[in-house]
Amino acid sequence: MARPSTPDPPRPIDEALSLVVAGDLENALRYAVPLLEREPNGALESFVVGQVAVGLGEGSLAKAALDAAARAAISESNFALGIAAAHVLAATDESAAQALLARVASAFGRGSPLLGERRAAPPGLPGPAQTFAALSEDIGRKELVERATRAVEAADKALSQPAPRSLSPQPLFSSLAADDLAAFAAIFEVRLFGTSTRLVEEGSLGSEAFVIARGELDVEKAREDGAPVHLARLGIGALVGEMALLLRSSRAATVIAVRPSVVLVAEKQALDRVAEHSPIVAEKFAEHCKRRMLDNLVRTSPLFRAATPAERPALVERFGIRTFEPGQKLARQGAPSEGLYLLGSGDVTIVHHEGDERTLVTRLGAGDVVGEVALVLRRPAIADAVAHSPTVSLFLPRERFLDLVRAHPKVFADLYEIAIKRDEEIETMSQEEAADSEAFVLV
Repeated sequence: MARPSTPDPPRPIDEALSLVVAGDLENALRYAVPLLEREPNGALESFVVGQVAVGLGEGSLAKAALDAAARAAISESNFALGIAAAHVLAATDESAAQALLARVASAFGRGSPLLGERRAAPPGLPGPAQTFAALSEDIGRKELVERATRAVEAADKALSQPAPRSLSPQPLFSSLAADDLAAFAAIFEVRLFGTSTRLVEEGSLGSEAFVIARGELDVEKAREDGAPVHLARLGIGALVGEMALLLRSSRAATVIAVRPSVVLVAEKQALDRVAEHSPIVAEKFAEHCKRRMLDNLVRTSPLFRAATPAERPALVERFGIRTFEPGQKLARQGAPSEGLYLLGSGDVTIVHHEGDERTLVTRLGAGDVVGEVALVLRRPAIADAVAHSPTVSLFLPRERFLDLVRAHPKVFADLYEIAIKRDEEIETMSQEEAADSEAFVLV
């Protein structure tokens, strides 16, 4: 599928963000100030003013603007932009930033009285009758800062009402209590990306995850001929690449910013440090990744084709998560299977041994199963299954396998077909390998 066109034309706020990315801060302010004057409740407008103020060393303006941005972001149900405002403020006032982080976490954390069922609406677009003009270049920095200060004061008054109830619950984040959510949110840093910037390159090793606070990202995958295939366009609130926080793994697709974007970025090492002190963060994150893997695997794995949509949630709940570094074995030839693996990311090579000879049978990827031959045919594994790259899988222990096939006999029938096919494939290749070896024997 070809990449779709940008859904709406570039807006003045896009130009303001592009100027921030380029380091042209005063001109960015010339765009952001009249936008904030026109939309004093706008979270993004206040955020850009605050971002520029930090860069210009205007601490008081930065603190006021970013505080307004966080409050407006809460009203807009934009959790990520509220967290972004707190992190940008940390460069000027660490104590105020921590208080702002706690405020946003309290609004969106589990049990918050503000949470409801509504979904966040995208910000309104300027109508065709509205016009915009950036401030003149004749206006100097001092006057720019003064006008920005007045605009932020107006924004503060416009935001004097308490945040509305029925904020949108945030996937993953709203499953955490406020203190745990604040600890989790603290691991992020804020990055701004210009249009056409690549955040992720397919095939590269990744250790970062991204949350979109503002903007749009395209997800693309290369075909065998190298041409890109468009998979998705992601917007505000989307979490991208989170499997990299479980295990440093090869990226399955390329991610490109299609308009100037504000993105939260988290590193695996930072999550690991938080998880040591708040195990619930690691637990909820693993549960989230498990659900996301299921969403992908339901579309690709033969294991779930036989189960009805209503049966699939209960089916996946039987599985845990296991991760493997390159060279680690999921199964060993001649040993009983520990259980059934359903690959969520990475790739695994199936290698058969015959004496000193090694035969590469196949390479498996996301959606494929490992360990089914030994489990279904009730015999030791007939090949090694070795992680070729960092790999994440759903795992069903052997002792739970019988319960699964009793509850889902159609799943067992499909696994049986896969096991027979894999068994025949290994047998054929090992015979061909033996025949090739005999051809070189001199008599």
